[in-house]
Amino acid sequence: MKSILLLFSVIVSTVCFSQESLSTENGKIIVGIFMDGYKAGDTLKMKSVMHPNMTMQRAYLNKEQQNVLIYIKPSDFLKYAATTSKNQQWDEKLMDYVVNSDGNVAHVWASYEFYTDGKFSHCGANSFTLIYTDESWKIFNLIDSVRIGSCDKE
Repeated sequence: MKSILLLFSVIVSTVCFSQESLSTENGKIIVGIFMDGYKAGDTLKMKSVMHPNMTMQRAYLNKEQQNVLIYIKPSDFLKYAATTSKNQQWDEKLMDYVVNSDGNVAHVWASYEFYTDGKFSHCGANSFTLIYTDESWKIFNLIDSVRIGSCDKE
């Protein structure tokens, strides 16, 4: 009887505390919703996949070749997306998605090329950390790199 009760407890615990790992396809969909919203200046679309406590950073080399890390308020980023998309056309092409997942934490890595008004501007990589909430997978952190002049673009 004790072994049956133990087996039942293990099965119930496994079902209650497990969720589906983030697949590569679902990772692309979530990041795609965020990026489509960014391109269109649709902050509601962006917020639909953002965790309320999301954090953002940008890493790059400045003109003096010093490493710089800046912290970006998500509210400032949303304001930028909403206002700048009306004056400029940009396209951030994500490539080479790599998705890793463990329990309720996942990571989506994608290199990118950024175009402003149809002209190549810069490249880099986006690193999205997602967490599984009671609702769904949400972007919890976004850090990107920016490389100018070292992108092998003509």
